[in-house]
Amino acid sequence: MFGQDHFFVAGRIAWDFRRQTNNESEWGSKLMNLPEFMNITMLSIESSSWSNEFAIPYPTYFHPLRNINVVHWQKRTRTRKRRYLFCFAGAPRPTMKGSIRGEIISQCLSAPNRTCKFLDCKAEGNKCDTPVEVIKVFRDCNFCLQPPGDSYTRRSTFDSIISGCIPVFFHPYSAYAQYIWYFPKNYTKYSVYIPQNDIKNGNVSINRVLSRFSEHRISEMRKEVVKLIPKVIYANPKSRFERFEDAIDIALKKVAERVNKVGEVLKEGKDPSVDFAAGNQWKLKLAGIVGDQALETLL
Repeated sequence: MFGQDHFFVAGRIAWDFRRQTNNESEWGSKLMNLPEFMNITMLSIESSSWSNEFAIPYPTYFHPLRNINVVHWQKRTRTRKRRYLFCFAGAPRPTMKGSIRGEIISQCLSAPNRTCKFLDCKAEGNKCDTPVEVIKVFRDCNFCLQPPGDSYTRRSTFDSIISGCIPVFFHPYSAYAQYIWYFPKNYTKYSVYIPQNDIKNGNVSINRVLSRFSEHRISEMRKEVVKLIPKVIYANPKSRFERFEDAIDIALKKVAERVNKVGEVLKEGKDPSVDFAAGNQWKLKLAGIVGDQALETLL
């Protein structure tokens, strides 16, 4: 099948494998630009716009052994009493042009008491690398802010989901163009989208936007988030899930479907390389979207 029945998993974002120059002193490698790798599917924690790349969830710290562990965890996160409207765990990116983290932190700190919780990942005694501390914060909040960091995506997105905290995205490439095997196409069911340009320009109050959601609506969105938990976790390697498919199960099933499709094309006497590794125009458009109207149109 010319290598098209092969795939590999990368523990880094896809951009690290698509260096555009031959200068090896620059960041990353040219792996995915090699002709041979045009026939291979890559699974990574963040994909680029190429059609032979697919994003899979970042690993979190929750690796349940049995179905009942997941069921109990879902129940706890669904019924948890939450003290804060929203929260943010992270640090500013003052040297990154266009980063909105500074504005987000400022809005969080200036919000009325008990409205926003900020977990400072640059503070002395940083708690952000301690799983229990991060989950404690997220389980106390209705909404978790997920702005881009060093790249479009964050592991924090999946920490918030397993905590039953509704993710708030500021760029469609942070989730909607990434985890298409895992998240519902209708993003309003499980998340909130606030265009990052509105934050940059000071046109939007995050507190005001999120305060408009009724308790009933928040409850409905949390139910959808809790439904996602089994899909985005990596179960204990010794586990035998009977009721759920975890992130690996879903990825392997989707890769198998992709390989079967190549086989069908070959049987028809057609060239399976057509569109196997090509620029995805839908993703390219989403990469530059900053407004809700265009996002709604594309999604």
